[in-house]
Amino acid sequence: MIEVRDLARTFVLHQQGGVHLPVLERISFDVAAGECLVLQAPSGAGKSTLLRTLYANYRLQHGVVRIRHEGGWVELGSASAQQLLALRKRTVGFVSQFLRVIPRIGAIDLVAEPLIATGLAREQALARAAGWLARLRLPERLWHLPPATFSGGEQQRVNIARSMVVDYPVLLLDEPTASLDAGNRDVVIELIGEARARGAALVGIFHDADVRAAVGSRTLELAPMAVAA
Repeated sequence: MIEVRDLARTFVLHQQGGVHLPVLERISFDVAAGECLVLQAPSGAGKSTLLRTLYANYRLQHGVVRIRHEGGWVELGSASAQQLLALRKRTVGFVSQFLRVIPRIGAIDLVAEPLIATGLAREQALARAAGWLARLRLPERLWHLPPATFSGGEQQRVNIARSMVVDYPVLLLDEPTASLDAGNRDVVIELIGEARARGAALVGIFHDADVRAAVGSRTLELAPMAVAA
C-alpha cells in the first residue's frame, strides 16, 4: 500500500543564518495491507515530518513515495493537485495531534463532512458520524456544538472520528491517543485494530509504550541527524 525509497529531507533555517537541518536521510520501507508501522525516535528526529511527507504536506526533495490508490499507484513527487485531492478524499486519512475547525460548525457536521465529500447522502453521513461520536464517548449534548469550545481530550476524540470515519485504505496517525484518558485510549486501540483487520495500512507515532505494543506490527527506528552550517 505504501512504498518509500531513499527519502531524504533537509530544512534551511533562513532566520538562523541559513543553517541546514537534515531531518530524514535515505529512508526506505514498505507498508502492506493490515500492517501498522510504528515510527520510533527521539523528539526532533523527523517522525512527524515523515508522516506529513506521506500526506504530501511537504514537497519531495529526494526519493520516491508511492501510495496505492484505486487499483493503481500515485507517485507523490509527480502527482497533480487533483490526484493529491482524490488521494486524501478516498485513500489516505491523517489523524493529527490538533483539531482544526471552522467556528460555529457543530462536531457531528465536522465528522460527517469527509463522508459527504465521498458522495454519501447527508442523512447517512450524519448517522454514521453519530455512531463514531457515541463510540468515542463524546456526550450527545456536545454533538451540535462547535468543538473549538471543547476540552483537549474532547477535541481529540472529534479529531479521531473525523479522520477515521471513512474506511481509508491508508491511515497516518500522529499521536492519536494524546490527551485521552485510559478508557478512551482503549477505544482508539480497538479502532486501530479494526482498521488493520479490514486491511488498512497504517503508519503511526505513539509515545505510549503500551499503545505501541498493542497496535504495532513493525517498528522503524529513525536516527537524529546532525545540524550542518
